[in-house]
Amino acid sequence: MTETKGESPNELDKDRWIALVHDLVAIESFSGNEAAAVRFLVEQMTTMGYASHIDAAGNAVGIRGSQNANGEFATTIILLGHIDTVHGDIPVRLESGILHGRGSVDAKGPLATLVAAASQAELPPGVRLIVVGAVEEETASSRGARQIATDYVADYCVIGEPGGATAITLGYKGRVLVEYQVEVDEGHTAGPQQNGAEIAAAFWQSIVRHADSFNEGRKTLFDQLLPSLRSIHSSSDGITSRASAKVGIRLPPKFDFESYQKNIAELAGPGTVEIYGHEPAWQSDRTNLLVRSIARTIAASGQRTSYKLKTGTADLNVVGPVWQCPIIAYGPGDSSLDHTPREHLVLSEYLQAIAILRDSITTLARTAADHASS
Repeated sequence: MTETKGESPNELDKDRWIALVHDLVAIESFSGNEAAAVRFLVEQMTTMGYASHIDAAGNAVGIRGSQNANGEFATTIILLGHIDTVHGDIPVRLESGILHGRGSVDAKGPLATLVAAASQAELPPGVRLIVVGAVEEETASSRGARQIATDYVADYCVIGEPGGATAITLGYKGRVLVEYQVEVDEGHTAGPQQNGAEIAAAFWQSIVRHADSFNEGRKTLFDQLLPSLRSIHSSSDGITSRASAKVGIRLPPKFDFESYQKNIAELAGPGTVEIYGHEPAWQSDRTNLLVRSIARTIAASGQRTSYKLKTGTADLNVVGPVWQCPIIAYGPGDSSLDHTPREHLVLSEYLQAIAILRDSITTLARTAADHASS
């Protein structure tokens, strides 16, 4: 495949890359209904020179690179973004250099950054570059990332998530979801018996108390147990009092999840629990070649790199434990806008991130190829 020399930061095809992210955001792609956006992205990557296809999970996959003299790919770099979004209709519009729309930040802006940057990166023989627009990241299934983790082995991986053009996200907390159900005989409200709603509320409070106890002495949110009540419902037919609750819990690194499952079951009382969607926390170090390549590129642009640890989860949690390789998250956008009605992307930052990532990949690929041949 013919490789195209990347442009300098001042020579980015700005209109082309702005059109890419605008059109991608304009295609609705809520989790489970990403097919139209996936087809669009595959078509776009094909025009950029990628060998592109839709895989078994429905991901958009684009591949660049040429084999070395031995007919091998000595190094594989995977850029993994997600193409699905949470629900919510935000009218798509470009206004004063800002793109408004669902997914502009989380995470079609970062995904478009991966696609644009990788299309221009210079790749020596023996380096394979794989760009993925994954499906179902916003659900507990993470079906797209699990498919990619099965199909490929990465030597280096960049996850497309917002953090800012001059920031590197080194890790994400883990997660588990808990569904609680309880049914008890109805009783008089003046009597001593708790109804279903009260029992479910007591279960939630016990989860909170357990977390408060665990968190004593742990100063950072990244190291704490962070529960959230996603929903709670109750009903009665005059005979049976019923209640259900959904709890999400963010988990710190090196957490004893097996013991915690037993604790949750003990806290359930007369109710039942279903525990699912577990992903362990994952954190990369700051000294590997991937991090150094991006940090040096940011420094060369005259800016300072910031390093982040996030309290949410991402596809990094899925593929990190499988690949055990240097892995970070990178992308433009303010992550505090994730899942909000105010979601928007500053296009100047988006273009800056493309230039930084393009040059970082070029440096990483060249260095990795040199190491592989030495």
